[in-house]
Amino acid sequence: MSTPLSRPPLETLRDQIRRLEGSATRRRAVLPFGIRDIDRRLPGGGLALGALHEMAGGGNDALNSAAAGQFAAGIAARTKGKVLWVVSRQDLFAPALKQVGLGGSRVIYVEAGADQDVLACFEEGLRHGGLGAVVAEVARLSMTASRRLQLAAETSGALGIAVRRWRRQTEAADFGQPTASVTRWRISVLPSETLPVPGVGRARWLLELIRARAGESADFEVEACDGKGRLSLPAAVADGPDQEKAGRRRTRA
Repeated sequence: MSTPLSRPPLETLRDQIRRLEGSATRRRAVLPFGIRDIDRRLPGGGLALGALHEMAGGGNDALNSAAAGQFAAGIAARTKGKVLWVVSRQDLFAPALKQVGLGGSRVIYVEAGADQDVLACFEEGLRHGGLGAVVAEVARLSMTASRRLQLAAETSGALGIAVRRWRRQTEAADFGQPTASVTRWRISVLPSETLPVPGVGRARWLLELIRARAGESADFEVEACDGKGRLSLPAAVADGPDQEKAGRRRTRA
């Protein structure tokens, strides 16, 4: 009688983690980016729906903060249904959201000043069940709060996006603290491609996938979301070596 082959220890450990997270019995639906080098580093081949994701600008300035907001809006634009956007300040520029595919007719805006009010609205929106995505601007996000948001997203199946914004640079250190989010991204503005005629080229971003649960961390140079919320690769990157060789790979999350 032949002895059954034992499973590799890493696969066994991953199964145990999935069981503890409650995801062993069901496969999460995902929202692919449509860019192979990004999707293959995310479990399931895309951004998990029914999950919490974090995004922040590469700096505390207005340009990088706006890029993080547009990245979130482009993702939300590709979900189905209404989008709840909880703001902490009256500086959200709606035409910039429309530029990446998220029109005003789909967005429900809620203004909440203090972080605890933002988080309360965020959680309530995720538990609602009738929304495609819920986006909220938060400064501090504790492990306890993020777990509540993750559970709420799992319950409804809605996509939760925490756009991390800080009033003071010293608060940015909170972004390095552990949370229950499935992915964590940092978005930085890059110079646009030089055009052969006068004008401004399509905006470019450096996407840093800092953390991906059961996935890989990596950096990607991309062209900003288009009118349908879709990213694309710059021609020089798309025609050259893939991002795995050209980018800076990090350790497995």
